Amino acid sequence: MPLFSLRNVIFKNIIHYPDLEIPEGCVTFICGESGCGKSTLLKLLNGVISADGGEILYANKSIEKYDPITLRREVLLCGQFPFLFNENIQENFVEYRKYRDLPEVSREKVHTYLKICAADFPLDTPCITMSGGERQRVFTAICLSFHPNVLLLDEPTSALDDVTANVMMKGIRTFCQEENITLIVASHNKVLAESYADYTISLAGGSR
Repeated sequence: MPLFSLRNVIFKNIIHYPDLEIPEGCVTFICGESGCGKSTLLKLLNGVISADGGEILYANKSIEKYDPITLRREVLLCGQFPFLFNENIQENFVEYRKYRDLPEVSREKVHTYLKICAADFPLDTPCITMSGGERQRVFTAICLSFHPNVLLLDEPTSALDDVTANVMMKGIRTFCQEENITLIVASHNKVLAESYADYTISLAGGSR
């Protein structure tokens, strides 16, 4: 049984998605050129936005029937432009985990999460001084610390060179496999998809 199923899904009468299924416990890449609906699909999967037609099932149940907060904690979206507090990296981990009523993790564990995401910066680094790509990687590390059921990554390597992109994707894939987290990645990078995806969904401009 697939983890997600989409049937006749339409968004704003602009994007018409093909019927598709996403398996549980695997790495699925959603590929396609800019404007084909990759980022929108991720937002539909965790209920940030709602479809204007069709049906989306999560664990064989319509996502419309889930409590929105519960759904977004189970199906966690890490976007391209995440919010971080102006404090340092360690303090951002503390604040985000406090918001979810989760205990603090050790500094050693924070370093582990950061290293997985190719973001092994000093923990006292003020996040306000970091580039957009660095902030995205730090936020992804924070998301890993939540251990969600599903992790959605939106263009996680778009600001990275090839070497760093591969280090990051290898680390995240390994972590998700070990923790039984379903990983869904929206990316225009077909080379990364070929290297790290168990399944690939290709969206074309014709789906608009």
